[in-house]
Amino acid sequence: MSQDMEFSGLDDRLAPVLRPVRAGNGFEEALEQILQVVRLGLVPGGERLPAERELAERLGISRVTLREVLKVLQDQGLVEARRGRYGGTFVLPRTEGAGEDELRRRIAEVDVEDVLRFREVLEVGAAGLCAAHGLTEEQAGRLREALDRTHGAPLTDYRRADTLLHLTLAELCGSPSLTAQYAAVRATVNDLLDCIPLLVRNLEHSQRQHTALVEAVLDGDADGAREMMREHCAGTAALLRGFLT
Repeated sequence: MSQDMEFSGLDDRLAPVLRPVRAGNGFEEALEQILQVVRLGLVPGGERLPAERELAERLGISRVTLREVLKVLQDQGLVEARRGRYGGTFVLPRTEGAGEDELRRRIAEVDVEDVLRFREVLEVGAAGLCAAHGLTEEQAGRLREALDRTHGAPLTDYRRADTLLHLTLAELCGSPSLTAQYAAVRATVNDLLDCIPLLVRNLEHSQRQHTALVEAVLDGDADGAREMMREHCAGTAALLRGFLT
């Protein structure tokens, strides 16, 4: 696979998170967004981030500022720079042991109920908006493709595919503010999910809900889409409460 094809494939994955930053806080906002890309698993451990030129253009910052951001991520042990023809900035796989301890420490400071309720408000709203306003043929194709990725994902990659589906729906609702808020809260939800086991029965149930949700959105059934998303969020919330609270 060529680099151009690889980075083109990343475009859809990163579109809900990466957006032009505001003047005055370019470094801070760019760091926040790339951290979200890493925490959400949109670029898995071992894979490259897009090229510096593409990232800088997407974020609306200089290459110098971007390199400062990447240096911080490298210092934090989240990415590494590799030289050569196949070089670039690579996301480092999360280490076991100490990584799990750090996750537990981080979620101990999280108000789980607040996160779950905010997530539900955003997701139910996004699903309803997509169904009510309708999607273009291109947007509908993106949503179907995101759903297909979840069906074909191996267990080890399922949560990333699931995240991409939900991020795609949030982006397609037409509110950049909602998309940005959802990306932030989803990163926290993923931290919580990383602390509980993957349950095959739950994933099978989630897949049926995903399919029904996408069908409701594409059919323009706003009430049905909101209800299915509310039910889906409630299932995840029940598991997280059971394991973590």
